[in-house]
Amino acid sequence: MNQRGALAGLSAELQNFADERDWQQFHTPKNLAMALAVEASEILELFQWMTAKESQELSDSKCLELADELADTFVYLIRLADMTGIDLLQATRDKIARNHEKYPADLVKGSAKKYSEY
Repeated sequence: MNQRGALAGLSAELQNFADERDWQQFHTPKNLAMALAVEASEILELFQWMTAKESQELSDSKCLELADELADTFVYLIRLADMTGIDLLQATRDKIARNHEKYPADLVKGSAKKYSEY
């Protein structure tokens, strides 16, 4: 299965999950965006007091926690895209194309500066 098909299948699975629980009424773009932000914050919380090195050498249990939080974030991202009619794969491809223009490799290689700073 290609990426588009896999994402469509996952999206349908999430839609069915929400439908079976009558949760569609709660899945407004506003609520989904808020839930996405909360879950992203939970990812941050996992790394909050780690050094950079510690964040690159996660224990198995921390990896499992991170996997759960990443999955929660991904679920809300997919639902938000669905509820607003955004093709997430195409939007990502479009953003990558714009980033190629904003961040030419020959100008920004090895630099963390924002495009407006060079």
